[in-house]
Formats: sequence, structure tokens, C-alpha cells
Amino acid sequence: MAGDITTIARPYAAAVFERAQETGQVAVWSEALSLLAVIGRDSGLARLIGNPNVPRETLRDLVLQVAGPDLLPEAGNLVKVLAEKGRLNLLPEMTGLFEAMRTAQEGMRNVLVRTAFALTKGEQQALSSALAARLGGSVDLTVEQDKALIGGVEIRVGDMVIDGSIRGKLDKLATELEF
Repeated sequence: MAGDITTIARPYAAAVFERAQETGQVAVWSEALSLLAVIGRDSGLARLIGNPNVPRETLRDLVLQVAGPDLLPEAGNLVKVLAEKGRLNLLPEMTGLFEAMRTAQEGMRNVLVRTAFALTKGEQQALSSALAARLGGSVDLTVEQDKALIGGVEIRVGDMVIDGSIRGKLDKLATELEF
């Protein structure tokens, strides 16, 4: 389901990012989308958005009211379009995609590294340098420890996944053996 939402949200995020670049308001749009994402993640509002009995106009007005009068006018138009299409649930995902585009444009790559064992500062720096060289830009490294990997690392950069974990290799072997 998360992949489906990303697929649907990506064109909206790309269009907003392109518009933000055209107008030189990438930072302003980032703030507006962050606010809308917080509103969209609210559990009460999320239930309303998911309820087909609540009119889309009501949802639109509610989101705009919560966002307040200082919301970028074009962001208000985005809310109207999303409400009309029944896509207000995309706001948090759109924001994440927009921010990924923004950091990529700035030459920064967000990298998630999951390891079975804790990495030392030196290992993190070496990994960060190697990834920066491979990806051709700066790297913002986030390291998580996950004992379920058994050993090795799993590296995620956007849609790219490098799975060098023991768990990943065992899963691949099981698939190949149809086990």
C-alpha cells in the first residue's frame, strides 16, 4: 500500500517542486507542505479523510481552516485540487517526496543504514565518505541497529536498496531454492 501511495503522490510532488523552482520559493513551499503534512497526519483528520461519507468540500475547508490564513495561496490551491480528487491523504507522502527532491537538488543524499551491530564513528565516517564518492554528492547518514539482520548492512538511498545483510542473503537463497 505504501508503494501505491508513493506512486500516486510522486507526480503531484514533482509538479509542486517544479513550480517551487520556477518561482524561487522552494523553502516557502517546504514550510507550507510540512504544515500540510502535519495536518494530514493528525489521527482525527486522517479518519475523516478516509471516510467516504464526509464531503470533499468539508475536508478541503477543514484543512484550509487549520492551516490558517498565512498558508501560501498556491498551497491552498493544491489543497483544493487534492480535495476535489479525493487525494488529501497524499499530503504526508508528497511532503516526503518534495523534501527528497529538494535535498537531491542541493546535492545532499539521505542515506539510511541498518546494521546488525553498532558502527563506530570511524566506520560511519568511512561509509559516509565511500557513499558520497559513489553517489556524487554529500551524504546525510542515519544509522539504525536491527538485530534481525543477523549480520552485514542494508543501505537505502531513495528507491535504491543495497542489501548486504545475512538476513537478505538467506531470504534470497530461500527464494532461489523455492523454500
